[in-house]
Amino acid sequence: MSAPTPHPSATRDLGTAAAIRLVAGREISTRLRSKAFVWTTVLFVGAVVLGGVLLNLIGGKSDPTPVGFTPDAAASAPAFEATAAGMGVDVETHEVAADAVEQGLRDGDVDLVVTSTEGTFDVHVESSVGESMRPVLAAFAQQLALASAVTELGGDPGDVAGQVAQAAPQVTALDPEPARDGGQIVAGYLAGILLFIALMTAGQLVAQGVVEEKTSRVVELLLATLRPAQLMAGKVLGIGAIGLLQVGLVVAAGAGTASALGLLDSSSLDLGSTALWALVWFVVGFGMYALVLGALGALVSRQEDIGSVIGPVTTLMIVPYVLGISVLPWDPTNSLATWLSYVPFCSPMLMPIRIALGAAELWEVLLALGLSVALVPALVWLAGRIYSGAVLHSGGRMKLKDALARA
Repeated sequence: MSAPTPHPSATRDLGTAAAIRLVAGREISTRLRSKAFVWTTVLFVGAVVLGGVLLNLIGGKSDPTPVGFTPDAAASAPAFEATAAGMGVDVETHEVAADAVEQGLRDGDVDLVVTSTEGTFDVHVESSVGESMRPVLAAFAQQLALASAVTELGGDPGDVAGQVAQAAPQVTALDPEPARDGGQIVAGYLAGILLFIALMTAGQLVAQGVVEEKTSRVVELLLATLRPAQLMAGKVLGIGAIGLLQVGLVVAAGAGTASALGLLDSSSLDLGSTALWALVWFVVGFGMYALVLGALGALVSRQEDIGSVIGPVTTLMIVPYVLGISVLPWDPTNSLATWLSYVPFCSPMLMPIRIALGAAELWEVLLALGLSVALVPALVWLAGRIYSGAVLHSGGRMKLKDALARA
């Protein structure tokens, strides 16, 4: 059975903009008071902050190894630091009095103490030499032996040491691995995952909201004063505003955590641009998916039937998402992912990842954005017709062609 469509004159006293604002305000007010919204937002923000802290603890820089030199060996400290640096080991040298060597080792002020570099290379430790310091000590011992041999032959150990330090092989790779920026890769993953979850959740909320109003027959009361297009536009706008707020809070938490902990100090990631484009693509992606999911939701009258009508669309969301997070971080120039990033419905999943990875030029981003935005008016028209023809239908699932015919 279908309820009668209200006469158009019922909406003549309420302008379109005012009607949409009323519906959107109702959605925003309802969602903001929802415990589900509050807790999911808190969990998302907390997960991002906690993830940043853990990443900082795991990948943070370790403290330099303290190495002591007695006055007799202090002249060799700069050369020792250079040797360690060349081997990727961070050390910090200190001068230790000859009679304070044992005390310094037992107190943990230094990990090892060099007491002699003339004739013999003597090193004192409390129990054993650390794994990272063993190759450094071996290399420095070899340098001391070389310098001693050069001196005996009448040469200048300083000149020889400089030439040895500058000597390096010239390596030519047939298939060199591209340089990868860890900060960009992490940002690409986070952008893809966040937008997928946000678009999927917000889009399904629109479909569920449509069916909920049909089930409770609230929609019949609303349509007594509103046109179907106004009701749907307000619902999409309201839920979209809530979704944008949630995504904005998560993005702000992630950007703030990364900046505060210095996680991107050595990365070339443009954090501000990446965050801004993530918000833009959420708005565009939500606009497209929400219109389609809202219209399809109007075809059924029970919550249990929602999955059957929106399944093809959610599958469409999963394909570019999986491609984006599994391929792009390791192959940013992948041809399939690049071309799909221009295709509406795929762009919101793929283009933010390419932006984070620094693999998308500005003209590419603008082209993809223009194609998606250009599709929105057609989706508004099509979704409006489907929604108008199906929203008052009750009973079993309505066919798409029947909804279009009744519009």
